Amino acid sequence: MENKFFEDIRSDFPILNERVYNKPLVYFDNGATTQKPRCVVEKIDYAYYHLNANIHRGVHFLSQQATLAHEDARKSVAEFLGSNKSEEIIFTRGTTEAINLVATSFGEAFCKSGDEIVVSVMEHHSNIVPWQMLCERKGMKLRVIPMTEAGDLDMDVYKSLLNERTRIVSVMHVSNVLGTINDVAEIIRIAHEKDIPVLIDGAQAVPHIPVAVVKLDADFYVFSGHKIYGPTGIGALYGKEKWLNAMPPYQGGGEMIASVSFEKTTYNELPFKFEAGTPDYIGSTALAEALRYVSEIGLDKIAKYEHDLTTYATERLNEIDGLKLFGTSSDKSAVISFLVGKIHPYDIGMLLDKLGIAVRTGHHCAQPLIDSLGIPGTVRASFSFYNTKAEIDVFVEALKRVVMMLS
Repeated sequence: MENKFFEDIRSDFPILNERVYNKPLVYFDNGATTQKPRCVVEKIDYAYYHLNANIHRGVHFLSQQATLAHEDARKSVAEFLGSNKSEEIIFTRGTTEAINLVATSFGEAFCKSGDEIVVSVMEHHSNIVPWQMLCERKGMKLRVIPMTEAGDLDMDVYKSLLNERTRIVSVMHVSNVLGTINDVAEIIRIAHEKDIPVLIDGAQAVPHIPVAVVKLDADFYVFSGHKIYGPTGIGALYGKEKWLNAMPPYQGGGEMIASVSFEKTTYNELPFKFEAGTPDYIGSTALAEALRYVSEIGLDKIAKYEHDLTTYATERLNEIDGLKLFGTSSDKSAVISFLVGKIHPYDIGMLLDKLGIAVRTGHHCAQPLIDSLGIPGTVRASFSFYNTKAEIDVFVEALKRVVMMLS
């Protein structure tokens, strides 16, 4: 019955009816971006045709309606993340900008030469490079949590890395390469014992599992709209009020000010202090629609279905001689990364594409992780609730054909 529910839901996503090289599209690149349901695209269409006016500054009807929609969207994000205060939600262009915001503003306020930042070996480049840039500016050091062979973070080493010089810990909730669901609640608890704040990169988590930032006690939590069936170019940063109030603005301009003179500028209250310029008020309303859509389905239901898909895909892939899986944690999300023998992942991806199957190949913006595994990259299949076991069967049979051709 549940499988039938998710098969029927495919009709909400017109792109799934596309054909690639005259083959039915099998879209297994959801870790890179998800497809969009009709309701999200229709929300964008409606907003441009009926609500389009710059927000916050206008006294006319359209501006007031657009402002209301944008601020209602902020409340929707807060509710979705389990935050009690909408002013703790900062709209950004996505996960990358949100991390850069914290690295810049938190770093400016709280970091100095000799301090340390802790990340993990499995981080996406967007959760490495901003911290490296901060370290270069301030004369700080980046410390790295290693992982086990199965792809779990080594918690004993993590504990040993924390000291009086550690200013912040920044780790991903779910690995975009390995699928590992990190025990972020425990990571946060251990850091907070030493009064160290923690940022969680939730880009790969929010589409797949329920998140409650207050329950986790996260200091910062970030995600991107396009990973969770929303539009591109919009995302959000959750930050505890105490940190956001203490941090200087990330950018200067309109909206983030209370008053401006040539002698002095005073800054706006939260959340506007961190939202310089005209925000993506169309994208925010469409993001809220995507969150509503996912919430109505139910993240618990989504997590169970996607777990079944991932288990089934793992079993089918293990039929292929010479195939090696990367990321075998007992607690993982809907991502499978693999290699077959000595075949280059790019070659596999190219031939699968000719058969209508979209997968991701390469280092997946996690080059330090790939280097630590001593491999050139992987083939990655990442699943969504609109995928099916029948598609997995098509994928596996196509992969068998590709391997035979390339061996």
